[in-house]
Amino acid sequence: MLAGTPSPVSVEESYRRCAALARSHYENFTVASRFLPAELRRHLCAIYAFCRTVDDLGDEYAGDRLRALDLWEQDLRRCYGGTPHHPYLTALRETIARFAIPEEPFLRLIEANRMDQRISRYRTYGDLARYCENSANPVGRLVLYVCGYRDERRQLLADATCTALQLTNFWQDVARDHAAGRIYLPLEDMERFGYTEGDLDRHVVNDAFRELMAFQVGRTRTLFQRGGELLGTLQGRTRLAVALFSAGGLRVLELIERRGYDVLSDRPVLSGRARLLLAAKTLVGLGAAGRA
Repeated sequence: MLAGTPSPVSVEESYRRCAALARSHYENFTVASRFLPAELRRHLCAIYAFCRTVDDLGDEYAGDRLRALDLWEQDLRRCYGGTPHHPYLTALRETIARFAIPEEPFLRLIEANRMDQRISRYRTYGDLARYCENSANPVGRLVLYVCGYRDERRQLLADATCTALQLTNFWQDVARDHAAGRIYLPLEDMERFGYTEGDLDRHVVNDAFRELMAFQVGRTRTLFQRGGELLGTLQGRTRLAVALFSAGGLRVLELIERRGYDVLSDRPVLSGRARLLLAAKTLVGLGAAGRA
């Protein structure tokens, strides 16, 4: 529902629909959010439903995607003065009011998906990092708002983690993104290591590709390390949930390394069992750190 009249669905039903959408997608965001207090999870589900819908409009919508994103933005703005039409946004309006969340993070996420309609290559790493400022970093800031943190220092540390998570997703999905006509590997890095678009077209995994991917994995791990400082500023279940975001991303980087950086033959992913083991390991690790 992108236009028309406001949905007759109640606020509680809207939250239930957001939760159902979150449960249907076994992703790092939704897995980690399960460790947060129950009173916060419904609000994170509303944020997730917004993010998921924006991505679907930018990646899968069969019609005019820019028009669809414009309509979604119009409906978002009704959360700040009016009655939104979409059930997900009915819930989100309540979450926005509860935590006094500004418009900017939501608008940046929409803008990232507009960029995906116009840009299919990134010349430099700086260009890619600027894309992540819209596509990933707002998510971390939204999570912090819901968890009661609004200061700039924590937001900047969350930015490092979220950019790292976005980059990890790019390195997982080199083949999938290429099939969709997009290359997120910076072109300057491809040139530096002697790997061409023609090689990528043929799914060539050679020394040049392995060196290229090793370089990307290394710079991404550095971002995770920088963002890791955020954990020391958080308390309770929020700390655990944020730790799980990073732990999941770092584990994917390990999987990429273990397969010799071949992300073209098969997509490296964590199984459900692996995610549960990782959660247990993270919980034990945080407990040990707290006793140190």
